[in-house]
Amino acid sequence: MTLVPLPYHLVSRRPETADTVTFELQPVGAGLETFAPGQYAMLYAFGVGEIPVSVCRMAGDGRLTHTVRAVGAVSRRLCDLPIGASVGVRGPFGTGWNLTAARGHDLLVVAGGIGLAPLRPLIDAVLAEPAAYGRLNVLVGARSPDDLLYRAEQPAWRRPFGAVTVDRPTGGWRGRVGVVTALLDEALFSPEVTTAFVCGPEVMMRTAARELIHRGVPADRVQLSLERNMRCATGHCGHCQLGPLLLCRDGPVVLYDRAEPLLTVREL
Repeated sequence: MTLVPLPYHLVSRRPETADTVTFELQPVGAGLETFAPGQYAMLYAFGVGEIPVSVCRMAGDGRLTHTVRAVGAVSRRLCDLPIGASVGVRGPFGTGWNLTAARGHDLLVVAGGIGLAPLRPLIDAVLAEPAAYGRLNVLVGARSPDDLLYRAEQPAWRRPFGAVTVDRPTGGWRGRVGVVTALLDEALFSPEVTTAFVCGPEVMMRTAARELIHRGVPADRVQLSLERNMRCATGHCGHCQLGPLLLCRDGPVVLYDRAEPLLTVREL
């Protein structure tokens, strides 16, 4: 881990939606150490500032891939950068998805909106070693068809079960409509030997986690990513505090049995 930003060049960019871009960064010289699925980097847009962003794919030559939604000054600048632009990167930071504890289990990946980005490297890791796990279920929800990420990759995620649903169908959408938790009725898993990985808007994560536990998945096998609550990566500014947790230090991935009472207090 490094606290000093290292220089990277933007070598490719692909618009995902009207306000979301996936871009690839190549280190200038030595890059950062390997990121585990679920960990994040601090991306520095020169002259503007920096934000925490999960790594959604890492290549063997040190290239990092990030998916960023333009919702603030830094993220808008990052989304607008041209090929060849420089970005400062530091990391890796945070806890990752605990795939070791999930070996031999059925897997439920539940994503809402841009919450699919931190889950993408986990899906990559499972598909690279399918014999180590049980049945993989990938459930994706989005506001509309225009907000879906990684469309070209999703067909490969649908074994044994994968599905996409949207809140508001537009155009010629012929797929499912409704909340992502409704897809659990079709998923293939045995609750007592299932590990779930959930990322998305906070209300969606609470609802999904409670539904999973209601169906028999143990609370200590439901992992959530609370990345959107982080700020400085070191836990010093206090903006990431959730009860006794400092998410920059203790997260972003936490078990639901640890986060549940804190999330309940926040919604009051």
